[in-house]
Amino acid sequence: MFAKNMGNADRAIRAIVGIVLLILAFTSLAGTWAWVAGIVGAVLLVTAAMGSCPPYALLGINTCKKS
Repeated sequence: MFAKNMGNADRAIRAIVGIVLLILAFTSLAGTWAWVAGIVGAVLLVTAAMGSCPPYALLGINTCKKS
């Protein structure tokens, strides 16, 4: 689907931040902030799992090491 354009460090940081945001959304935030944190956290986890970031592709950014 999308070409991989994220390196391992980028993916790990996105996954960690995504998990933290989802935990905050379900435990300590309320209202609009909980929704925002949940949506952003889910998007970060999905892009980390795919290894591809659509905005990176549009901007020509590639943090993936060449093999």
